[in-house]
Amino acid sequence: MMTSETIIRRPIFLTEKSNILRGQNQVVFEVLRGANKIMIKTAVQKLFNVKVQSVNTMVYRGKDRRMGRGYAKMQNWKKAVVTLAEGENIDFFAESAES
Repeated sequence: MMTSETIIRRPIFLTEKSNILRGQNQVVFEVLRGANKIMIKTAVQKLFNVKVQSVNTMVYRGKDRRMGRGYAKMQNWKKAVVTLAEGENIDFFAESAES
């Protein structure tokens, strides 16, 4: 069963391109390969309490890697670029209010 927690795998914020997109009010996530744009939009809105304007997705092919003497193929993965509404922000490094 797909829940919001399983659809959004992890944020991608350590790359140069994702840092540039943060300035344009966009956030990059690795998402479940079977998730569509509507599922991703509702999951981000539910998890982070923000208004999502649009979602762009792309599927990356897994690379061939050396494993001992042979080769193995890494898994394919899906990336979503989520455009937030004007004035919305997701701060991953904010301290929680619980402490």
